[in-house]
Amino acid sequence: MSNQDPIIQQLTEITGKGTVLFRKEDLIAYECDGYTIHKQPPRAVVFPSSTLEVSRIVKLLSAQNIPFIPRGAGTGLSGGATPLGGEVIISLVKMKRLLHVDLENRLAVVEPGYVNLKLTNSVASKGYYYAPDPSSQYACTIGGNVAENAGGAHCLKYGVTTNHVLGMELVLANGDIIEIGGAPDSPGYDLMGLLTGSEGTLAIVTKITVRILKNPEDKRTVLAYFNNVEDASYAVSDIIAAGIVPAALEMMDEVAIIGVEAGNYPVGHPEGLKALLLIEVDGIAAGIEPQIEEILEVCQKRNVTQVKVAENDQERARWWANRKTAFPAMGAISPDYLVQDGVIPRSRLPEVLEKIEAISSQSGLRIANVFHAGDGNLHPLILFDARKPGETELASQVGSDVLKVCADVGGSITGEHGVGIEKQHEMTFVFSDQELAAQTSIRDVFNPNNLLNPDKLFPKPSRCAEIRKAFSS
Repeated sequence: MSNQDPIIQQLTEITGKGTVLFRKEDLIAYECDGYTIHKQPPRAVVFPSSTLEVSRIVKLLSAQNIPFIPRGAGTGLSGGATPLGGEVIISLVKMKRLLHVDLENRLAVVEPGYVNLKLTNSVASKGYYYAPDPSSQYACTIGGNVAENAGGAHCLKYGVTTNHVLGMELVLANGDIIEIGGAPDSPGYDLMGLLTGSEGTLAIVTKITVRILKNPEDKRTVLAYFNNVEDASYAVSDIIAAGIVPAALEMMDEVAIIGVEAGNYPVGHPEGLKALLLIEVDGIAAGIEPQIEEILEVCQKRNVTQVKVAENDQERARWWANRKTAFPAMGAISPDYLVQDGVIPRSRLPEVLEKIEAISSQSGLRIANVFHAGDGNLHPLILFDARKPGETELASQVGSDVLKVCADVGGSITGEHGVGIEKQHEMTFVFSDQELAAQTSIRDVFNPNNLLNPDKLFPKPSRCAEIRKAFSS
C-alpha cells in the first residue's frame, strides 16, 4: 500500500497526520498478537484518539466493505487481534486516559487503552485496587481484558473481568455510538454480559466503567512443595472442601518450575521438585491465621515435603513475580512454546494432568503445566522448536488434544484467553451445531456483514454456513 491509496488518505483526514501506518516495514509488528503461529500483515493500522474518531473510521470502512479489527496491547494469546487478510487494525492505544475515579461509589472510568496495572497503581495510595490481574497486567489493556473476559491469579475469589464491569460505551459495526449498563440491575437484556468476552466481534469498546475494591485488611501467602503432582492436586480440592476460598491458588509442575527458575525471577525452588502450590488468603485480619493453619494441615495430610508462609511483603512479591513471569520464562528452556487455556472440574485435576502427561510422552513434546488450580483453569505450555519441520503443526495438534481432554471431563476449551483463530475448530468440542448457529445468529445482529473482527471465534465460514442451515431447518 502507499499513501496515495484513497483509504489511507481518508483515514488520515479523520485521525491526523502520522496516525496511519501502511508501509510494509511498519506493519510487521501488527501481523499477530501473543499467538504467533499464524501471521498476516494488516492492510493498515490507524490510531484514533477519541470515540468520535473510532465512529468515523468504522463508518468509512463499513461503507466501503473493508473489514477492521480493534486492537489493544497485542498481548492476547489466541490470535483474536491477528489479521487474516485485508483488514484495517483500529489500534486503541492512544485512548489511554483514566477519566474518573469515584472512591465513594468504588468505581473508575477508563478508556480502552488504559493499562490494567496502572489502575491499581493509580488508586493504591487511597487503599483501593482493581481485582482482575492477568499475568500480562503490566502491559495488557482494560479494553482487551473486556474483549477476552480476562481473569488472573486472584479470579478464584474475586471473579473475572465481567464481574467488575459496570458500564460501557460502544461503537457498533455501523459506527453508531451507544452506552450500556451504568446502573445496578438495569432492566432489559444483559448486554454487558454478552459484550464482555465477545472478542471484538460485536462492537468496539471505547469507554469502560469498572468496579474498584478496598484493600483487604491482611493477606498471607503460602508456598508448598510436593514430590508428586497427584498429592498437590488433591491438596487443591481439600483446601476448597475445607470451606476456604483463597484469593489465589496456583500450581506449577516440574517442567514449569525448571522454566521459572531459569527465568528472570528465580526464588530457589528445590531441584527435582514435582509440583508446588502458591496459596494466598486475604480478608479481615482476625480470620486469616485460622485459614493459614488449616491450609498447612491439609498440605501435611497430602505429604507436603516443605511448606512455608511468606515472612514479609518482599518475599511474597518475589514468589508472585516468579509465578507471573512463568510464560515468558519458558523461553529460557525452549525456543518456542504454545500456551493453552482449558478449564476442568477441580476434582478431575489428577486424572487430567495424568492424561496431559501421556499426550506429552506420545508426542515427544514437553508440556509445562502452570495454572489457576483453584478454579480448574489450566495453562499447559507446549514446548517445541519451530525450526524443526513439522513441530509447529505437532504442537498445534497437541494443544487440540489437551483441550479435547478438558472438554471430555465436562470442562471448556478456554477460561480467559479466548478462542480467536486458535480454537475455532475446538468450539465443536463443547457446542453442538445448533448451539453454534444460535451464537452466530447473535453475532449477525450486531455485525451483519462480518466486517468487525471477521472470521474469529466461531468455526470457519463454510462450517458456519452449514450450521446456520442446520439451525434453520
